Amino acid sequence: MRKFQEILVTGGAGYVGARLVPKLLKRGYKVRVLDLYLFGEGFWPEWDGSAKLTEIKGDLRDTETVRRAVQRCDAVIHLACISNDPSFELNPDLGRSINYDAFRPLVTMSRDAGVKRFIYASSSSVYGISDRPNVTEDHPLKPLTDYSKYKALCEEILAEYESPDFTTVVLRPATVCGYSPRQRLDLTVNILTNHAVHNGKIKVFGGEQLRPNIHIEDLTDLYVQLLELPAEKVAGKTYNAGYENQKVKDIAMAVSSVVRAMIPERSDLAIETTPTDDNRSYHISSAKIKGELGFAPKRTIEDAVKDLVAAFQAGKIPNAMTDSRYFNIKTMQESVLAQPQS
Repeated sequence: MRKFQEILVTGGAGYVGARLVPKLLKRGYKVRVLDLYLFGEGFWPEWDGSAKLTEIKGDLRDTETVRRAVQRCDAVIHLACISNDPSFELNPDLGRSINYDAFRPLVTMSRDAGVKRFIYASSSSVYGISDRPNVTEDHPLKPLTDYSKYKALCEEILAEYESPDFTTVVLRPATVCGYSPRQRLDLTVNILTNHAVHNGKIKVFGGEQLRPNIHIEDLTDLYVQLLELPAEKVAGKTYNAGYENQKVKDIAMAVSSVVRAMIPERSDLAIETTPTDDNRSYHISSAKIKGELGFAPKRTIEDAVKDLVAAFQAGKIPNAMTDSRYFNIKTMQESVLAQPQS
């Protein structure tokens, strides 16, 4: 049930946002997208010219742009960030300025503009490495990188603003997988599928490490659900969101099985396993969100692989091994934005 009229999605032209925005529009919301559009534009041709969609090409760090973006919005879904460790480390000052310094101003301007609900996309990486078989939301946060550290610090900031008039929700998603109009091919399932399809080979480094994943359709459905649930159900809450935790070698086997079934000429697809010093293992529990909100993923890793293979076959992801727009670090390296200022 729709509770709000106009939603601001920061980072709406990103990997997750490009799937979320049309879902919101189809449910009758007006949507504003605030994004730098570093990875391209024109992701929703069916909504071109629609009065329901407003696209603002602008910087989250620009106060006037943000103030204009939040006007008349009654909810915010904050996805925008420099979104992985290598991209963040390319220019740490840039990463901090976007992921952390711009956060409190966005929250305060949202609240002051009359926004009633603020949903923040944090990350399950805030836990660091843990020996617990299932990491729950009350696990101590031990971020290992600046990217994760600033995600955790923003959670603390947001908690300061929770009030009866300003509902805040924090989501800690697992690694996302599947097809999007703004495709990423630098995430575990997507990497393995891309190499299986185009190289006829899957390389696995280690293999025993656990990796939690979530299908992009499940994650975007969840954002809609968090928007539409009563405030008393979600106010001030933090939730993990993932599918089952799987070993990387088992993910590779799933990818191999789907690709061999869908592409007959890949029937001899090989999996190469190489030793690694990187044995980081992540395993999160999503029991809380299932118990409190009834949310459970409906799609599997195999579904994500099927969607990706179909997209490759349909020509929706051209030059998948070489085009820098599918790889955040490559795009950032080419961007003037990421160059250190002298």
